[in-house]
Amino acid sequence: MAISNDDVAAVRAATDIVAVISEHVGLKRTGRRFAGLCPFHGEKSPSFSVNAEQGLYYCFGCGARGDAISFVREIEHLDFVEAVEKLAAKAGIPITHTDERFGTDRKHRQLLSDTMSRAVEWYHQRLLDADDASAARSYLRARGFTGETVRKFKIGWAPDDWDLLAKHLNVSKEVLEETGLGFVNRRGNKQDAFRARVMFPIFDPSGAPIALGGRILGSASDGQPKYKNSPETTLYSKRRTLYALNWAKDEAVKQSQIIVCEGYTDVIGCFTSGLPFAVATCGTALAEEHVRLLKKYVNRVVLAYDADGAGQAAAERFYAWEKEFEIDLVVAEFPSGKDPGDLARNNPEQLRAAIAEAKPFLAFRIDRLFGRSETKSPEARARVADKVIELIKEHPNQLVRDQYLIDAADRLRIEPNQLRERLDKGSTSRSTQSQQPTVRRTNVATVVTAATNVERSAVLLTVQHPEAIAELLVGLSGAVAANVAEGVDGLSALAAALFSDDRYLRAMLVLLAHDNVHDAMDQASPDVAELLGQLSVEDEPPGVEQEIADQVADTFALLFVAASRRASQELRRRSIESGETFDLGELRQSAEDLLRADTRSGAMRRLLPWLLVAEGE
Repeated sequence: MAISNDDVAAVRAATDIVAVISEHVGLKRTGRRFAGLCPFHGEKSPSFSVNAEQGLYYCFGCGARGDAISFVREIEHLDFVEAVEKLAAKAGIPITHTDERFGTDRKHRQLLSDTMSRAVEWYHQRLLDADDASAARSYLRARGFTGETVRKFKIGWAPDDWDLLAKHLNVSKEVLEETGLGFVNRRGNKQDAFRARVMFPIFDPSGAPIALGGRILGSASDGQPKYKNSPETTLYSKRRTLYALNWAKDEAVKQSQIIVCEGYTDVIGCFTSGLPFAVATCGTALAEEHVRLLKKYVNRVVLAYDADGAGQAAAERFYAWEKEFEIDLVVAEFPSGKDPGDLARNNPEQLRAAIAEAKPFLAFRIDRLFGRSETKSPEARARVADKVIELIKEHPNQLVRDQYLIDAADRLRIEPNQLRERLDKGSTSRSTQSQQPTVRRTNVATVVTAATNVERSAVLLTVQHPEAIAELLVGLSGAVAANVAEGVDGLSALAAALFSDDRYLRAMLVLLAHDNVHDAMDQASPDVAELLGQLSVEDEPPGVEQEIADQVADTFALLFVAASRRASQELRRRSIESGETFDLGELRQSAEDLLRADTRSGAMRRLLPWLLVAEGE
């Protein structure tokens, strides 16, 4: 880390998380917490909760969680250091970088970013004002680009010259090459990378320029590609970048969907047609990294390009992404030979309708198959049946497959069972796979259980009131240490004896190993971090009017009761299997004493040896 832990802790302590989040989200107090609409996914009912005391937030809809630092990172697309520095500046806290090399790297990256910004502005001004850009201005006007559009998207012009940009920037050869703006030719001179092209700047989600795409005027000729994009650089990764996401993301969140196009002009056409939530891949096919990025904003992705050519490999990727990221991938259908840019110029209404009527990928492929196939004769229908079965069996979900099969049978005037028989012959293995359990994001209904779940209540108290249980745990861990082998951690052994649910046990262990819930969440496994995030913003159950100390005492007494029952069962099992004898009378008496406040403390200590024996300590 390039910032000391003490500085990070000071920033967290000085930051009012409610004030920070309120700059982006309307929060309303509900009990001891604050709630609002999640800024990370589209929703109509608030599921985003903030704990001002702990300085933590959690969304029960999409699982977003963290503290003020992580919120600023996500909402403003900053790295960790940038987010800490921003909050530190607000709080008036000086920051000390612990790694001098890191500071040097940051300065170098900033130099690259500043150089790219200067290049984008230079290209843009050339298009607006330079005499040699007149043909480019005419070309853009012919494609329906207004001056307002050109200025919004910072479109530029690279002159047909060898080194005008390089001379203007006046940076080292290394910086010119690292940004992808130029290179060193065979004579050792600096030379521009782009010549005689309309320039489309590519920005990161925060709005910083990171790359460029250049288009020649007219058709490709003389071996020149129509489009030329920046190479991969320190600033730019094609598989992690989407053109226009910086402009599209806010509206995409409001609409709960985003449009993915093939080209820059298609994106701009969507914006000018009243669809300002479109992006484009940058010279690559849609990749998992793109989908992962989009999932931060939406649950519905509309593919606005001809996906009919996608084969089985692409289909499998799409279905896998839908399952893994819990998104809907749908396809907009356009007239043959038309793309969003064409429709934006000539029929924007049709473009809007195509986006609104986008179909699931499998439905799109089946409709295309029927649209180009003849089905009048029995022979023709049989051929189409074979083809449609091949499409349907690619889908991993058996219920989805059957719904499409019924629809196809109706269109082919064939009994569904006839198609099912043919489908089942080729999809036994796939059907078996679809029945296997899948890993999905934990549903809040399965996690937020009743307050009677004593292990959950114990973890909740440890998250929200760590100081209240410290004295009890320290005293009990000392008693544990007297009964376990040398080198065994008393707190860990105590937790293992009291908890039967593995996730709650791991949650308690990571909490006991760290000074605060922030550090515990950072070090926890994903499922435990998810649980801690939920518990950190959960309000106390209604009807609980006890003092915290009494809640702690009652909760741990119930933990001991449950653990003593498990211990009794385990020791009886050993007696039967191995012939060992245990006098369980003391265990039963101590368990009964747990239910009385005046005998509770002593009962816990007397029970510990029994619990440890049952656990094998």
